[in-house]
Amino acid sequence: MKHEPTLKAEASRGGLAVGKRVQMLNAYVHDIAMDDLVADFTEGAMLTLHVDMIMKLQKDRAFYDIIDNFDVITCDSQIMYFATKFLGTPVRERVSGSDYFPKFYMHHKDNPDITVFLCGGKPGIAELARDNVNAKVGREMIVGVDAPDFDFDTNQAEIERMIEAINASGATVCVVGLAGGRQEKFIMTYRDRMPGVKLWLPLGGTIDYESGTFDRPPVWITEWGFEWLYRLLKEPRARFHRYVVHEPPFLWAVLKQKIGIYRDPFG
Repeated sequence: MKHEPTLKAEASRGGLAVGKRVQMLNAYVHDIAMDDLVADFTEGAMLTLHVDMIMKLQKDRAFYDIIDNFDVITCDSQIMYFATKFLGTPVRERVSGSDYFPKFYMHHKDNPDITVFLCGGKPGIAELARDNVNAKVGREMIVGVDAPDFDFDTNQAEIERMIEAINASGATVCVVGLAGGRQEKFIMTYRDRMPGVKLWLPLGGTIDYESGTFDRPPVWITEWGFEWLYRLLKEPRARFHRYVVHEPPFLWAVLKQKIGIYRDPFG
């Protein structure tokens, strides 16, 4: 399956008129504005694509095969945002999950149809995030939380427990923070068994940010594309492989796309 770029606006998906597809290696992002996404996207599944994910897409066929099942794919990386400009196909803005989610819940703070389940984070983290968000919106918007085992995707009993917890909460929105690739595959494999959830948001570390246990860098660091360095300095052992080994080949791959010699490993 090859993800072909679309140069004209796509039809409305999930209530949102998504913009053109912008090819990024063997995937793509939609040219979408944050405000439009927050206001108009209330049903479907969103993918916030960043460098870690796109490098996984060079090797993980199962992840690659589900990309087209997402209703909207955003550019969740300042480095990727710069890359779209370098490639001559710029998107309007970076739309990261950690920026999007606070805007989303504040936009819907008085909308009783929006209730949220937080699935992810270490034990106790999602509870902190729940308390913080509910205090900000002034109601019980977060109606359930769960911290699945790290190896949840190899344990069917754990997956069944997760599904039961999400269904029992009655949530209409599910934020999933179970690591890039794994969280998306969980959603696409099991979403039909959770029909009450209308909006799926795989947002990685957003639950950690909302808990207040991990500080975001100053805005200027993110805008200059150095958030990766900030995180590496904060957590060198945890982040070394991702930022020093796994992600740097992205730059070479983008250069190959620019000069026309990039080849989709699954194409």
